[in-house]
Amino acid sequence: MGRLFRFVIYLLCLAFLAIVGYAYLGPWFGTDFSAPQTEIRKPVTLNAD
Repeated sequence: MGRLFRFVIYLLCLAFLAIVGYAYLGPWFGTDFSAPQTEIRKPVTLNAD
């Protein structure tokens, strides 16, 4: 049981490192994580009763 628990912990650590590595190295591989920079305007109706 201890070996299984240790294996799961190692697997979680490797998954965390892979996600962090992908976040840092993703732009070099053509992945863009930036938010879209478009302006959105919507009319707002206020009820002042």
